[in-house]
Amino acid sequence: MGYFGNHLATLVTGVFATVLTGLWLYFVDFVPILNLIFTMAVPITWFLVLMCWISQKSTDYVHNHAPPHSEKKSLTSAQTVEPAGSQVNPSEIKQVRNELLLELDSVKESVKLKDSEIERLNQEIANLQTLVQIESLKTELANFKTLASKRTK
Repeated sequence: MGYFGNHLATLVTGVFATVLTGLWLYFVDFVPILNLIFTMAVPITWFLVLMCWISQKSTDYVHNHAPPHSEKKSLTSAQTVEPAGSQVNPSEIKQVRNELLLELDSVKESVKLKDSEIERLNQEIANLQTLVQIESLKTELANFKTLASKRTK
């Protein structure tokens, strides 16, 4: 947790703000230009103290109320967690291997289906592009016909 409960940044900024406030109160009557500088600097540093304190409180709250870290990998019913140092039977390895091969085959089949669907969609897109080009040519032909009829009049 560190010294001062991880509020070292707040403490340092607070000491700096206190020193600036003391200097401001001391020099306010002597040098007028310093009054302007301190008028800006003192509220800014106290704001920084407040922000440091709020951010540290927020960090402390999040870390104290965070859920414990859990294992990211999910275990299926076929997988079991073996204690360290235990032996696995070759028959268990073959069984798990067969299950994984079946799962791999199903994934490959779904990929083939997806590939055929993508190919079909690409063909449909090409057909639609052709139709758009045909319609564009029809529109141009109609425009040429109207221009030709206007010229003949």
